[in-house]
Amino acid sequence: MAKRKVDDERMKEPESAESSSEESSSEDDTNMLDVEFEWFDPQPDHDFHGLKTLLRQLFDVDAQSSDLSALTDLILAQPLLGSTVKVEGNETDPYAFLTVLNLHEHKDKPVIQQLTNYIQAQSKRNTDISQLDALLNKSSDARVGLVLTERLINIPSEVVPPMYNMLLEEISWAIEEKEPYDFTHYMIFSKTYREVASALGEEDAPKQKKQKNVGKKGSSETFYFHPEDEVLQRHAAAFGSFDYLKEAVGSDSKRTFQELGVKPEGHIILIEAAKFEGAVKALQEYFNQT
Repeated sequence: MAKRKVDDERMKEPESAESSSEESSSEDDTNMLDVEFEWFDPQPDHDFHGLKTLLRQLFDVDAQSSDLSALTDLILAQPLLGSTVKVEGNETDPYAFLTVLNLHEHKDKPVIQQLTNYIQAQSKRNTDISQLDALLNKSSDARVGLVLTERLINIPSEVVPPMYNMLLEEISWAIEEKEPYDFTHYMIFSKTYREVASALGEEDAPKQKKQKNVGKKGSSETFYFHPEDEVLQRHAAAFGSFDYLKEAVGSDSKRTFQELGVKPEGHIILIEAAKFEGAVKALQEYFNQT
C-alpha cells in the first residue's frame, strides 16, 4: 500500500483567559492562537503509550474489559492504515487517532475475541443494536470493520473529516492490492452521556432557581462527546447507546452543568459499506458549514 503524505492544517484555538486579561479590558474579548495540526500514519516506535491512553479514554470504565496493550499493538501493526493527529512533530504523542480493524481477519486473536464478546453482550441489552449479535457471530459471512477513534477533550472536531477521508483513500488502496479491507459493514465504537442528578449534599450543591427533571438514572436525552456521531448515524443501519458493564462512579467529577453530573455510556453506529462514503461526505459538508 502506498504511503500517504503528511497533511496539515492551521486552526484557531482560544487562548487562556489568564493570558488575555492583561491585553484586553473587555471580559468578552478572547485572543486566539494558531495551532498547526499534522496528520501522520501510526508510528510503532512512538505512539504506543499515546494510543493506549486514548483507547482507555474511549472505553471509559469498561477499559479493563479488553487488553488495551494488545489492541494498541494491533493498531500499530497496520501503520499504513489510519491516522494520528499531532501538533509538535511525528515523534510526539498523538492528540487524536482513527483506525479500522478487520474483526473477521483477526477473529482468532484474544483481544478481538474479548471485544467481540463485549459488543455482542451489549447488543443483547439494547434492542436498537440487537442485530450486531448475529452480525458478529462466527458463522456470519459479514466482514465488519471496527472503527476506533478518540481525541483529547480540547481538540476541535474539525480534525475528524480529514481522518475519515484519508481512511477511505487508504482502504481503496488496500483493496486494490488485495489486502483484507473489503468490508460489508463499518461499526464505529464511540461514547455518549446523559445528565444525572448531582450526588452532592444540599450544603455543597449550588443554589438553583429551577431544578431540571433529571433522576439518578439520568435524563432521556442523549448528548455526544463526538459531535460527528450525530451526522454518521443518519446513514446508519443501526445505532444505540448502552450502559457500561462496570458501574460508573464519580459523575460529579464529570459535570457539564453546575447542577448536574454526567453519566457516560458506550455508543455504537453500524453503517453498511455501500453507505459509508456518503456518510463521510456528509461529515465533511457538516463541518464546512459550522
